[in-house]
Amino acid sequence: MVKIVAMGDNVVDCYLSRDTMFPGGNCLNVSVFIRKFGGKSAYLGAVGRDPAGRAIVQALSQEGVDTSRLRQLDGSTAYCIIGHRNADRVFVTFDLGISMFEPSDDDFEFICGYDAVQIGQSSGLDGHVARVASLRPLSYDFSNKYDDAKIERIAPLCYLATVSARDDARDHALELMRNVVTRGAKWCLVTLGSKGAILGGETGIFDVPAAKVDLVDTLGAGDTFIARTLFGLVKGEAPPELLAAAATEAARTCSYYGAVGHGVPIDLDVDVDAILSAHPDL
Repeated sequence: MVKIVAMGDNVVDCYLSRDTMFPGGNCLNVSVFIRKFGGKSAYLGAVGRDPAGRAIVQALSQEGVDTSRLRQLDGSTAYCIIGHRNADRVFVTFDLGISMFEPSDDDFEFICGYDAVQIGQSSGLDGHVARVASLRPLSYDFSNKYDDAKIERIAPLCYLATVSARDDARDHALELMRNVVTRGAKWCLVTLGSKGAILGGETGIFDVPAAKVDLVDTLGAGDTFIARTLFGLVKGEAPPELLAAAATEAARTCSYYGAVGHGVPIDLDVDVDAILSAHPDL
């Protein structure tokens, strides 16, 4: 069985238009998707002892994710307030709460029992990725927060490096992928939103168009692509096969609200009415 541990960020994504908050964050999402694909997963992070934190813990437990290394601390769980304007998401404000943490020696010992480790640029763990990579294959999500210096520093540590292209042109995506692989990543996945994705590595370059879907919500689609690609690489699937599966799963994620579902009414220690009043167009 493929075993992957995700180490880092979590959040509740709060949809003002639906008065609903959904568990999310790159690493949390990946841990849930790995279970959906039939793997074993664990999530290593920190949440508060508040309604948002309880919603995250309940969702992970219901999905069968190992939460034995999940810290539950005093303080606020991370949240992101999301509005909608003409069906487009608008990120209004966020608070990282107590989601940033320092891993312990026990955490590093724990990850040794897994086939790979997922960390994202939002995890606040860049200072620890070298140690992680020395223990287990590292999958790192740069998202769209990258420059040459960061790629130079982190790409050599990566089994799988993922970047979100800032330009949807295929030539730009290929150049970006080659840059990351040349710097040392074994595999590089470049996601192109509605244009699909490109995967490059030692056995060649492979691409896939986005699968068609009746679009409801795109939140979590990229994380789905990452999770299914990592799952397939660890399992030893052929790149065309795993990419096709990743596109299908990403489309499925776009067919419902929230990255992993499990929505509950918004319950935060913030004045949501004041936020709505300040943004009457959302």
